[in-house]
Amino acid sequence: MQENTPFSIHQPHDKGYKYLLSSKQIFVQLLRSFVDQGWVSKVDESKLVAIDKSYVLPDFSEKEADLVYRLELQEQDIILYILMELQSTVDFQMPYRLLLYQTEIWRDVLKNTSKEIASRKGFYLPAIIPIVIYNGEAAWTANQSFRKTVHGDELFGKSIVDFEYILLDVQRYRESDLLKLSNVIGAAFLLEQKADMDLLNQRLRSLVGAMEQMTEPQLQTFLTWLMHKLARKLPLQVEDEVAFILSEIKQKGVEKVISNLDKTLDEIESNALRQGIEQGMTQGKADVVKAMLEKGFDIALICELSGWQPEAVAKIKGKLN
Repeated sequence: MQENTPFSIHQPHDKGYKYLLSSKQIFVQLLRSFVDQGWVSKVDESKLVAIDKSYVLPDFSEKEADLVYRLELQEQDIILYILMELQSTVDFQMPYRLLLYQTEIWRDVLKNTSKEIASRKGFYLPAIIPIVIYNGEAAWTANQSFRKTVHGDELFGKSIVDFEYILLDVQRYRESDLLKLSNVIGAAFLLEQKADMDLLNQRLRSLVGAMEQMTEPQLQTFLTWLMHKLARKLPLQVEDEVAFILSEIKQKGVEKVISNLDKTLDEIESNALRQGIEQGMTQGKADVVKAMLEKGFDIALICELSGWQPEAVAKIKGKLN
């Protein structure tokens, strides 16, 4: 396996968690904030190496993304495999797919190890720690143990292959706990939770303190992620807007910038509501025009009653024929 080069924001899944977690510092934040296991405290950021390869199956390339880190921990190599679920429903075949991904990782390890070394008695495959980040609204109910997905597990016990993956169920974390973290990954998880525009504004304001504690690189990464998250709602060029917001923060501070973003989101919500009403009115009038045509009304009379142009009425009539 080869070391990774810096991720490009233009890759398909990098606008989400993969983009955030390509920062080793933020990845360590994730481990220390959400993985309650003893080995996490021993993780040294400088010993992390990102691996430039995805193991996601072709059929799932639109439903999930992955990230792989190699870590030297107490003179041992381990692999941290992070799978990010992009689908909104629970996948009960997750343990099986994770088994396939781990097998492929070990296959790569052996492929890149000389036969002489691999055949020695003291050679060990690296431990792989699978972590699943899930963001669906429904609670995750799939088994976290592979053996529990195999018929006869109680009868054959340890003879059956087994492992457990670590699940991070984003929608289930409490807002108060995420705010206490005061870091990038906690802020991202909070903003990923389901919310209407008012609640989103409220959460942005509640994160001012956390944003003020971020280093400049962390803040830039977080804002880039945030602007891409809002890109479908914001009528702005994302990269240009991030640069502008960063310059505003230096001049006016985070508090002022969040206030401006609040106003922008409010305007977007108002515009969306107005457009929805206008579209509804247009559709309603089209239904009336269609009914008049079906009853044989003259086009000139329909135009007079509806205020529509003859070409528009003729277009609807053409669809009826």
